[in-house]
Amino acid sequence: MDESGGSGQPRSGTDEADERRTGRPRPGDPATSTARPHSDEEPHDTVARAKPEPEADTAAAAGHPDQSPGTPEDPKDPADDQAAGTAGSGEERVDAPPADLRKAPTSPSAPDPRSDDHMPAHPHDVHRTEAHTPHTKPKSGRKRGASSRRGKEPGGGLLMGRPFGVPVYVAPSWFLVAALITWVFGGQLDRVLPELGMTRYLVSLFFAVAFYASVLVHELAHTVAALRFGLPVRRIQLQFFGGVSEIEKESETPGREFVLAFVGPLLSLILGGLFYLALQAVEPGTVPGVLLAGLMISNLIVAAFNLLPGLPLDGGRMLRAVVWKITGKPMSGTIAAAWVGRALAISVLIGLPLLTQSGALGTDAADIGGMDTVMDALLAAILAAIIWTGAGNSLRMARLREHLPELRARALTRRAVPVETNTPLSEALRRANDAGARALVVVDPDGEPLSLVREAAIVGVPEHRRPWVAVSGLAQDLTDGMRVSAELAGEDLLDALRAAPATEYLVVEDSGEIYGVLSAADVEKAFVKAMARPN
Repeated sequence: MDESGGSGQPRSGTDEADERRTGRPRPGDPATSTARPHSDEEPHDTVARAKPEPEADTAAAAGHPDQSPGTPEDPKDPADDQAAGTAGSGEERVDAPPADLRKAPTSPSAPDPRSDDHMPAHPHDVHRTEAHTPHTKPKSGRKRGASSRRGKEPGGGLLMGRPFGVPVYVAPSWFLVAALITWVFGGQLDRVLPELGMTRYLVSLFFAVAFYASVLVHELAHTVAALRFGLPVRRIQLQFFGGVSEIEKESETPGREFVLAFVGPLLSLILGGLFYLALQAVEPGTVPGVLLAGLMISNLIVAAFNLLPGLPLDGGRMLRAVVWKITGKPMSGTIAAAWVGRALAISVLIGLPLLTQSGALGTDAADIGGMDTVMDALLAAILAAIIWTGAGNSLRMARLREHLPELRARALTRRAVPVETNTPLSEALRRANDAGARALVVVDPDGEPLSLVREAAIVGVPEHRRPWVAVSGLAQDLTDGMRVSAELAGEDLLDALRAAPATEYLVVEDSGEIYGVLSAADVEKAFVKAMARPN
């Protein structure tokens, strides 16, 4: 599930993937060489090619503020023309020329890069604990084994603390279920301890808090196991029907998946045993005795329910691990556990009211009224909907993980032309189009990258002003988060982009050489295209 501030520039909605990159940068002439070493990777082509337009610029700038005048365009040097015309000639180009960088986008709107909403969804493993009272949960990578280290808090309610460095939130819906438990348990106390009077509701509220503290212990068991296996945990959230541990990466082996799922119900069973032992030390029929008995039964119910073999419950994740181990395919395990979860949802929807009506759950059938029947049916419907929805979400997340490896920074990167800070925009665009490049990198006299020229800023400059606007006035300064390795792919690539939201990123080789520029729009298009492809 798992958000920090970004650069604040709009994104163009008409980015196309680049063709095969050619040529190597020449440190001695950064202004005319194509900043891209030779690659054997084919770029990810996301849209159809367009024939190059005539030399006259066609960009429109409606709604964009005028840019301050820059350095006048330098006279053309024949050597520059010759160098630009031969840039990238290291191998023969067989595909159509790239779209003109000077053309304005056809769509005026673009998502805000300051939010993670423009990035593809990130998969999360969700360990859910369903909460049940004696009478009477929902979802979620870097390789570091610690909680998520984002610049912005994930949110999700009232922050209660950070055990093991993982934020714990109480959702607003928890207060509703706490009031419901207080009312229901208070009615039971009135029959067992009538002498309490209205004080019974204070005792009931204490029970509700203690019960959800037990649910938190259940979730902390998942969290500790995840951190022990090197899996980052985004947050823990306590909500209406239980708790959620949002683990941001999938277990690497079925054995770890099984352990990660089993520790939650195991802790609930242990808590039930501890409450039973404490119950032996108090007198029955007293407030401590009733509270301990209620907490013991509640934790046993939580453990038993979560051990049911269907996603998204812990038992479903254990079943997934077993099938994964047998078949060697995580997806097979997910499919099996998800369909068992859907069957379980139907069983809860039909079976829970029938069991209540029959008195099999310990309630005298003669004491069950019309309102009790309606409440039982409503409870069953809510539980069934949660289980069914969670099983479907597990299938979607598994499919997403299968397609994530198709996102490779090297294949999605655009060829870039390095230009110096005082280069007029018109001259920089001429060099880029002559070299077949679709991005501009501002460099210092030594060829070291300083900033990236924003595509949205380029199309906002009218044609007649471009000879007097320097590229440095349209560039976004490079930060550490805007430099990504050309070797990144899949979840690691998404992690890098989500950690520093921006519209463009400088892609570099392990040696530090400039490989090109990666547009967040290209990544999003490639992701959507991959997800639309059948499994």
